[in-house]
Amino acid sequence: MNPFSHVDLRVNSFQAVLPFYEALLPALGFTRTFHSERWRVFAADGDLPEAAYFAITEDPGHRPDANLIGFWAENQEQVDRIAELVVRSGGKISDGPRLFPISPTYYAAYFEDPCGNKYEIVHRLN
Repeated sequence: MNPFSHVDLRVNSFQAVLPFYEALLPALGFTRTFHSERWRVFAADGDLPEAAYFAITEDPGHRPDANLIGFWAENQEQVDRIAELVVRSGGKISDGPRLFPISPTYYAAYFEDPCGNKYEIVHRLN
């Protein structure tokens, strides 16, 4: 069983980030939406509440920090595609995509959403 349940993310502006997440999250497999006035929820396949989901709420006082959320990629090409999507959607690549010295096959891109929240997309064989 995958122990992951969900992410509750704060952003300082829905207007600044929603186009970014509406492009990124479906590309990562969060294809269903369950939005409310306060939350934008993107869920993966499966039955709720077991399906993993990514929820975003607006908090004008939010300031990003050094926390990082990582996503798996099926291959290096998916890492490249997600990195391109990040840039097209208003995000910023902070490093990569490239091989990192974590392992011989650790291919990743590090990026930020338009509010500065930090992410990684990685493909790794060992």
